[in-house]
Amino acid sequence: MAEIINPADMLEDERHSYFMKQALAMGESALLCGETPVGCVLVYQDKIVGSGMNDTNRSMNGTRHAEFLAIAEFLQVYPKSVLQQTDLYVTVEPCIMCASALRQYRIRKVYFGCANDRFGGTGGVLTIHSDPSIDRGYPIQGGIFREDAIMLLRRFYIQENEKAPNPRPKKNRELNTTFENGDGFVPTA
Repeated sequence: MAEIINPADMLEDERHSYFMKQALAMGESALLCGETPVGCVLVYQDKIVGSGMNDTNRSMNGTRHAEFLAIAEFLQVYPKSVLQQTDLYVTVEPCIMCASALRQYRIRKVYFGCANDRFGGTGGVLTIHSDPSIDRGYPIQGGIFREDAIMLLRRFYIQENEKAPNPRPKKNRELNTTFENGDGFVPTA
């Protein structure tokens, strides 16, 4: 019989690891579907109440990011006010669009794996999460399973993507498994 895991019984670091592993599993599912491997889970009272993975390639809709899909699932059961007591675990720093939506929904806190140096909205490019000129922001904590999140992205970016606007042949690419000290991930062309 499988052991039942109750995140409420875990130490704080174990809880963060548990939920980020769930987000990474969503990212892995996205990769298997040919999507950019970003996955996330929403956590309310130590329970996953929403999950999402990118769906932009399949749907051909650039707004179908993991965070939006998780929030849509969440809102089928809970009122949006509950997001004020809900945390997001996501494999990659939310993009500017998602960071803005999370702020408007008043998410409690965002935990992420790796930075998003090209589109990040929580420090990678802009700091939407903490801009004092708009409503209350939210705290962030990055670097949880950073290398695992980067490897998901690297695995995606070395494969062919025929749905890309200008697909580039990638037959001679090799998976880079080394890491440098920087927080971000920059795919090589």
